[in-house]
Amino acid sequence: MFYIVELKDIIRVPPSKFGTPLNDVAYETLKIKYESSMSPEYGYLIYIIDLNVDKVGKIIPGDGATYHHVVFRALTFLPKLQEIVEGEVVEVTDFGAFIRIGPADALLHLSQITDDYLTCDIKQGTIIATQSKRTLSVGSKVRVRITAVSLGRGAAAGKIGVTCRQPFLGALEWIEEDLKKVESKPEVKQAEKKEKRTEHG
Repeated sequence: MFYIVELKDIIRVPPSKFGTPLNDVAYETLKIKYESSMSPEYGYLIYIIDLNVDKVGKIIPGDGATYHHVVFRALTFLPKLQEIVEGEVVEVTDFGAFIRIGPADALLHLSQITDDYLTCDIKQGTIIATQSKRTLSVGSKVRVRITAVSLGRGAAAGKIGVTCRQPFLGALEWIEEDLKKVESKPEVKQAEKKEKRTEHG
């Protein structure tokens, strides 16, 4: 899920930057330090939205720079266990597919796709179910549930695991097919008729 979080830090302004607007120096410093980084608390830090830097800085003996407190807001993406998310297949391997969710790629292992026997065609970028003939291809839009999250710190790669082995998960076209099957069942049609009769009194 995407969040906007408020964070605090102290930035160092070297003498070479004394003529540059303080906000510009602060933004450049925070951008380098935080954007495209990761933390277990906040997940993936994507973008610095805005900031408020203290114009009164401090000087440390032996260092010609000034140090300023800064409060800033950042856009983050923190995947949560059991969260249902939609993404796109960006790579097919012999052990599954990688799904782009937000700024990260999650692993959808073959064992987490379907009960059907699966074959992978890495050159074509497709995974095919033998019996149902359902396919996942690079570019397929999918709905999945997050089953594992491991986030490092800094620029370390995080690991996210997902599954679509439950009703109404998987490629969006699979979900549409499943919904049509449910709606065409006699008991569903009877329930809809009863609802209509109740509405009309």
